[in-house]
Amino acid sequence: MNSVAFLAIAIITLSGALAAATLPKLIHAALSLVIVFVGVAAYFFLLGAEFVGLVQIFVYIGAVAVLIVFTILLTRRDSVNDRGVNWGGVIVALAVFGGLLWIILNTTSLALPAPQTEPLTVKQIGESLMTNYVWPLQCVGLVLTVALIGALILVMEEKRER
Repeated sequence: MNSVAFLAIAIITLSGALAAATLPKLIHAALSLVIVFVGVAAYFFLLGAEFVGLVQIFVYIGAVAVLIVFTILLTRRDSVNDRGVNWGGVIVALAVFGGLLWIILNTTSLALPAPQTEPLTVKQIGESLMTNYVWPLQCVGLVLTVALIGALILVMEEKRER
């Protein structure tokens, strides 16, 4: 893996994550989250997992991020109040980060070489989804459709109350 590309993607991804967590305007934070999704997709491309990188772009940037932005725009509130820093959340986040870092550094599986596997093609993945995993795929589609309809109903009810 190219170290320069890795560091550049890391800086961009971490900057986007920091911006998403600290920006006061919610729409700016959501757009910063899109930068994080692009960084994660870039890591997949750097690792040679092009299919997963494209799925990351299509699903998270093309669907989830757009849904978040539309939700923010539809449910925007005009109240402007500065909440300040949530120190309890900062402490919990640092504790979780420290625990995960300790677990990662103390694992023995990092020293083991990765097993050699034959790379999957998009055709093989598609055939597997449409033969062995049809029901889970349909269930995921149904859950996402119900969630979208539920979000629209909540927004419509909120508009009527105003």
